[in-house]
Amino acid sequence: MRQTFEVINVKCSGCAHTLKTALKKEFGEIEVNLELEPRQITLIIEESAITALRTKLKKLGYPMSDEDLSTIEGFSTTAKSFVSCAVGKMGS
Repeated sequence: MRQTFEVINVKCSGCAHTLKTALKKEFGEIEVNLELEPRQITLIIEESAITALRTKLKKLGYPMSDEDLSTIEGFSTTAKSFVSCAVGKMGS
């Protein structure tokens, strides 16, 4: 089923490139909407795979907007997103 999720810490096309590249193998093609805030990703995904998507997004530093993050987790995901962004800019 085609679903859209709101994600945080996505700032630019470098972040979008990182998401598309890192998620493609496991989840297929990902669309990233940089026009809205919070940013949105859209993909075809089964309900049973959403937990794995959440985990992968959090590891990349781009958790879903409905995640209940502690202060430390929030800082950690923001730091990870800066690294992911830089990597995405180099790869695009």
